[in-house]
Amino acid sequence: MKSEKHLEFRGIQLKHLIDYVKELNGVQLSDTFPINFEGNQWRISIIKEEEVKITSTFIVNAVHIVFRAETDAILQSLLKDFRKKTTRVGG
Repeated sequence: MKSEKHLEFRGIQLKHLIDYVKELNGVQLSDTFPINFEGNQWRISIIKEEEVKITSTFIVNAVHIVFRAETDAILQSLLKDFRKKTTRVGG
């Protein structure tokens, strides 16, 4: 894979992130970290999940994901589609 991007997602459950990758037609290749997926000219690896302490009482999860694609255009399209699924709008 030629293009790569590392991102961290906070406050979204791991199982939801896995579902989002599957909704993008990613085929899950493993069940333990790194959790790997393969799609059409792209791969996603969920590297790890950890707790991040924001304040002494506010702790959130953080999931580290690596996105890889054959071209930069494919990577940008993949990131755009994935970010649509992870966008949270307050109300």
